[in-house]
Amino acid sequence: MTVSIDMKHLLPAWEQFRNQTDIAPIRDETHYERMTALLEALLEEASGDENHPAMSLPAIVGDLIEDYEAQHHRLADTTGIDALKFLMQQHGLKQGDLTEIGSQGVVSEILSGKRELNIRQIRALGERFAVSPATFV
Repeated sequence: MTVSIDMKHLLPAWEQFRNQTDIAPIRDETHYERMTALLEALLEEASGDENHPAMSLPAIVGDLIEDYEAQHHRLADTTGIDALKFLMQQHGLKQGDLTEIGSQGVVSEILSGKRELNIRQIRALGERFAVSPATFV
């Protein structure tokens, strides 16, 4: 299988896209803040629609944020689920209180690692706890 890429058209389009979004490996805290704001804007734009044309971008931006945080904001091997459990404890919430992400059974599966959070749930949790959706990625 041979893939033909028209670099003459691709590179100018990439340059324009990169200049508008600054999507690239994160260089510093200012860039990190811009990328987390971009992630939130992308999730808001998609409104939980997994078929939205821009839905691959949150995964890319989330990976860039995750890479930067692993190097510069290292926590003791915490996950998005760990963050959720911590926030639930801090707010005195039980599984049944998180109706915006699903039934108590769905929440139980998420907390036990049997199910992953989807984009809609991540966005809802970010809004509920007033934190960056990247917290749960």
